[in-house]
Amino acid sequence: MAIAYDAGMAKLSPDITDLINRLKQQALNLVDAALAAELRIFEQFGETQQTLSYLDEMKHVADESTALYSRLSTLQLQIAQAQPEATSDMLELVDQTILRTQARVPALERSIQEVQIEWNLP
Repeated sequence: MAIAYDAGMAKLSPDITDLINRLKQQALNLVDAALAAELRIFEQFGETQQTLSYLDEMKHVADESTALYSRLSTLQLQIAQAQPEATSDMLELVDQTILRTQARVPALERSIQEVQIEWNLP
């Protein structure tokens, strides 16, 4: 993916900015869903040998989603601070981060769904 960028300014295109904001919202939703599932399991079943790996998995999903959100936010801020122009390395990092986030979100969503199904959570 080639990052659209406004030449002469340290500013991502509106389309890329919208994409990043959507990905950040998805990551935020994943944090919420994973921690909610973790809490439901803990409240309903406690911390047992059976639940421990699922509790850990939900914590891991929340942590990874938090890192994705943070990485995207940090890059947005760094682009805005890069005056007069962002470097090609920085733009490549934005591109890679977008692609990685797009690849990880469905897998993280599926992890939450599998735990919800396994424990019959709403």
